[in-house]
Amino acid sequence: MAYYKKLTKKSKSLSPTFHPENNQPDLSLSSGLKCWNTGCWYTLHREIFDSSWTDQKSIDEFFVRNVVVLDVYKFVSFLELGFLLQYPRRVSVINAGVFVMPCMTSGLLVNLQYLDMSDNLLTDMTLIETLCKGNGTLKDIRVLNISGNALKSLSTLSQLVAKLYKLTHLDISRTNYNSMPPSCSWPSTLRYLNISGAKLDNITLCLPATLEVLDLSNNNLKDFTVALPALRELHLSGNKFLRLPSGYLFPNLQTLTIQSNTLNVFSHSDLQSYTRLQNLQAGQNKFVCSCDFVAFLQSGIKEGGDVHLTDDEESYVCDSPFYLQGKSVGQVRLSVVVCHQVLFVSVSCGVALFIGVLVSIILWRLHAFWYLKMTWAWLKAKHSSRHRRRLRDGADSETLLSFDAFVSYSERDTGWVETYLVPELEETARPLTLCLHKRDFLPGQWIVDNIMSAIERSRRTVFILSENFVQSDWCRYELDFSHFWLFDGEAGGEPAILILLEPLSKDDVPKRFCKLRKLMSSTTYLEWPQEEERRGEFWRSLRNALGGEGDWDE
Repeated sequence: MAYYKKLTKKSKSLSPTFHPENNQPDLSLSSGLKCWNTGCWYTLHREIFDSSWTDQKSIDEFFVRNVVVLDVYKFVSFLELGFLLQYPRRVSVINAGVFVMPCMTSGLLVNLQYLDMSDNLLTDMTLIETLCKGNGTLKDIRVLNISGNALKSLSTLSQLVAKLYKLTHLDISRTNYNSMPPSCSWPSTLRYLNISGAKLDNITLCLPATLEVLDLSNNNLKDFTVALPALRELHLSGNKFLRLPSGYLFPNLQTLTIQSNTLNVFSHSDLQSYTRLQNLQAGQNKFVCSCDFVAFLQSGIKEGGDVHLTDDEESYVCDSPFYLQGKSVGQVRLSVVVCHQVLFVSVSCGVALFIGVLVSIILWRLHAFWYLKMTWAWLKAKHSSRHRRRLRDGADSETLLSFDAFVSYSERDTGWVETYLVPELEETARPLTLCLHKRDFLPGQWIVDNIMSAIERSRRTVFILSENFVQSDWCRYELDFSHFWLFDGEAGGEPAILILLEPLSKDDVPKRFCKLRKLMSSTTYLEWPQEEERRGEFWRSLRNALGGEGDWDE
């Protein structure tokens, strides 16, 4: 092994030492060598041959690294070292400022199997010279590393190596291959390809289908759509993938690294397409810690099968939701409510609906809806009548009263009203004006407004109570409203006059009309007599009540 490390060369300071190791000579040249003229290489040649070790054929590796060269045009050719270059199988010229190795020099490397020219100044044009225009000069080469050079054309490179029929490993990482041509020509023996750190933004069929290991780390890739049936390892870390590539593209893939991308989630269904995947590294991504993802990562991928997370568990960190940001996925504990929102909402809605129906039934049985309806109607009616009351208070109330009495009765009792009540009160020598809903209510107006208007424009209100009245929806509604209005102390009206057409106890009145029931228990009311001779007294009492001439008795 000829080893030149940090070669800062100076003429005539060469001090070769020889140390046999495993029956292989190890040629070590001390640091501090600074070569700037042709004689330096001649001195190296002479001193090697003048030394006690003269078996140049046993040199297996030629290694030059971190070289400071003053005359690059003489250094890069290595022609003065031609006596050495024909023997080694491994040549490394790393970070030596080399921008070209002439084809003549390449032709000297007849036993070369490994060539590392990384971190130099090679370009597409000088690489053409180094690889002898792609004529297959380096016929035994297996490994070629030209990473860290200023190379731009993958198409040119593929043509230059197409005839290297033993090439298996190619490292072109940290170059300027920012795009990939639609197709390329590669040797069928190529198994390993490293294009990491090349700023690639697309993947095409240029990739050789024979690859077993592919490194595309630290590029600008967002998706992968090329099938590589022989691929065993795929490295995609440091790109912009939002989801795992489809495993159907890689039927033999065993290792996948996709760290430091923009993955949100991956699931069991995503991994099912990878039929042979064993090792997965997907940490340092922007994970959305949903219930499914957290459960899968905490248990499913660990307990379920062949895929194993081989990177640090702490690298799997939540990026969202906000309250979990920065927390390790393995430490996340999500509640049942969060994880089963649909079920929780469905059950909650079902329970709420059941309770709502149950409460509605109970309220209906307790007449709560009636109380609410009447309270609302009463409040609305009071509000709408404030203006009318202000007018009545500010003017002569007599000018605003249109009726002597508002009569509330059942439609089934219309015969009695029209046969007896109306003729007796409106068609006599002292006629009274009655307000009858059938005759005097305004059509198209809300019933509460009609009732309010009739009550406010009438001196008194008369209820014709009977079984029909209690059972009538119309009368019940009318009575319901009056229950709030007439017996309210702020209404300013006089007490209602109750006329019983037939015997009717307070128990026949719905319990929700508690004030009316109380009124029937505490106030005198008129009863329609069945005997003809008593009816005169009935009408006199009614007229007295309507005329306000004093108290009246049963």
